[in-house]
Amino acid sequence: MMSIAAARALTGDRRCFVGIGLPSTAANVARRTHAPNLVLIYESGTLGSKPDRLPASIGDGILAETADAVISVPEVFNYWLQPGRIDVGFLGAAQLDRFGNINTTVIGDDYANPKVRLPGAGGAPEIAGSCGEVFVVVRQNRRTFVEQVDFVTSVGHGRAPGDRERLGLRGAGPTLVITDLGVLRPDPQTRELTLTQVHPGVTVEQAREATGWDLRVAPDLVTTEPPTERELAVLRELTAA
Repeated sequence: MMSIAAARALTGDRRCFVGIGLPSTAANVARRTHAPNLVLIYESGTLGSKPDRLPASIGDGILAETADAVISVPEVFNYWLQPGRIDVGFLGAAQLDRFGNINTTVIGDDYANPKVRLPGAGGAPEIAGSCGEVFVVVRQNRRTFVEQVDFVTSVGHGRAPGDRERLGLRGAGPTLVITDLGVLRPDPQTRELTLTQVHPGVTVEQAREATGWDLRVAPDLVTTEPPTERELAVLRELTAA
């Protein structure tokens, strides 16, 4: 359901910065169904990749073999990402707070001696800062959905409306958070993540129980349409390859 919901959010001929895992699955499902002109850009420097199976990593040869062009990693960041030429970027999170700020660095209050040291930032801060918009894909539970992240690796909407602009960040930040329970979007005024959509069989109470803050719920909450036969067939074809 997460893969299908993320795929449906990708439309038109937008340029999408894709990571391995669920973002790659979603982007390739979208390209094979309703968005054939979607341009997939992988961090390894492949532009316009059209793999016929899911790549095992950003270094998988199928990405280069099916790409419109292959460029260097510095060029991906310096020419495409930082100047705002990427429309949509995907990110995951070890922790996510109510304003969409992401932690992938440390768990615990003491940076020098954390409870857990995570993989770190990678290119995530630049994706969060420079893409036209960001889709966060993460499972929803109280360990991940916290009141305040222990460390801000990638800025979402800061602590208040206007924080991104004050920091000089070009993109709109997280516009969608897609979870295994539903979809959250930032409130237009407060920028606080709000539950706008639940997946079939999921209740508002379940979503609130899985959230470490008092989760706001949109008055026009909707239920995600179940996957179509076509979507499921494409998804199964990709994951079986």
